[in-house]
Amino acid sequence: MNKQHFDILTIGAGLSGIGTAVHLHREHPQRSMAIIERRERLGGTWDLFRYPGIRSDSDMASFGYGFKPWNSDKVLADGDSIRNYIGETAEEYGLLDKIHYGLQITESNWSSKQQLWQITAKHTATGETRHYTCNFLINCSGYFNHDEGFRPQFPGEEIFTGQIIHPQQWPENLDYAGKRVLIIGSGATAITLVPTMAKTAGHITMLQRSPSYIFALPNTDKIAISLRKLLPAKAAFKVIRSRNILFQRALYLACRRWPEKMRKMLLKHVEKRIGDDVDINHFSPKYMPWDERLCVVPDGDLFTALKEKRATIVTDHIETFTNEGVRLKSGKEISADIIVSATGLKLQMMGGMELKIDDKPMPLNEQMTYKGALIQNVPNFMWVFGYTNAPWTLKSEIAGRYLCNLLSYMDANNLASATPRDSGINITDDGILDSLQSGYVQRDKDCLPRQGLTGPWKVLMHYGKDKKMLVDQPINDGLLEFEATHGVDQFNAKTPQFS
Repeated sequence: MNKQHFDILTIGAGLSGIGTAVHLHREHPQRSMAIIERRERLGGTWDLFRYPGIRSDSDMASFGYGFKPWNSDKVLADGDSIRNYIGETAEEYGLLDKIHYGLQITESNWSSKQQLWQITAKHTATGETRHYTCNFLINCSGYFNHDEGFRPQFPGEEIFTGQIIHPQQWPENLDYAGKRVLIIGSGATAITLVPTMAKTAGHITMLQRSPSYIFALPNTDKIAISLRKLLPAKAAFKVIRSRNILFQRALYLACRRWPEKMRKMLLKHVEKRIGDDVDINHFSPKYMPWDERLCVVPDGDLFTALKEKRATIVTDHIETFTNEGVRLKSGKEISADIIVSATGLKLQMMGGMELKIDDKPMPLNEQMTYKGALIQNVPNFMWVFGYTNAPWTLKSEIAGRYLCNLLSYMDANNLASATPRDSGINITDDGILDSLQSGYVQRDKDCLPRQGLTGPWKVLMHYGKDKKMLVDQPINDGLLEFEATHGVDQFNAKTPQFS
């Protein structure tokens, strides 16, 4: 059987996968490494989604890599720019020839006897099965199903004579110029599609069952531009990045501590943008801020499209599809040539692969995360899961730094494996995202790992505390069970000094 062996195998060549690989390449250049990517191109999410206007919903100074400054004057970035940024990073650090494309990992099995991972992958273009082994496995495949999004079946949709599409499977070269477009949804995808498509469509209608909190963000950072003129590039980037991280954290904490006051502030912000032309009830959610993610619109482009009558927002429920569009429960009918079902994602852990320990299934939803980076009872395995209340990449960066320190510790002590073990009874029935009320989380939350009561088993979603826990605290905290190379005492480990 043809097998390839690597010291480290990373699953996913997106923003997290490439960023983590850079940390490992810089700190452990002597280790052999490969990156397994299911798609035929790098970029992950930013290669998959191709709908009009696709962009980041976090500022790029904090969403990008800390080791590679984002120097554009634009605060938010379009999908092509982010994909190019990931590609430039991979090329700069010599990672392009380490990526194996078109491979879907179906099974990962840890062999205690061999002290390594046995990986089975399917080459999607040929159907060929390929096998890999590695000492340490890193999963950077994200948290949603790349094959299909959440697409509810609407009554009567089979009689609709137009086109129904989901943003995750956007048709190439879709012509919507001059056409009536109905977008179903109120999340980040919908509010991105509306102003972009409204530039050329005949008219856009955004139909929502319930509103989301939306606020406008200037898409040109004038302070950042000034800082770049006054300071050296690296110093300016450090100041801009730190400022943005602190602002985001302060906004989140304010929403959780003073929800009523922040609700009033956010709604007042919208009122100033839309004036008297649009009913503020379309922007007044029933939930409190940050029970779901806040949605950002650059330069208030959504509000502009609504005020200029190029787009309309409707809050109602669908009763049935018709030949010409949809009929709502209020009795109103909306005509459309194209209907976009911007109805969200389907959660999927680890790209759908099966995780096993010595040929026995290890369900992820029965284990806790350790420091939000490793998985309870799973040896030599890191699962990169970013923030939901801050830029995703902030967490993947410090998780990558933690892994580098962990590997250095294991090298210094001749250790073959590290496995998080719960010495008490910390596990709860709560998943790691149960507090987030977003529909895609609540629909599939049972597939997520469990939340612990205390310590490193509790998911904090707090960059400052996580950074201290992952980067500053000692590796050997008594909760990691180390196994030495066969025949070597595993309990004589000494903590090395890290700079």
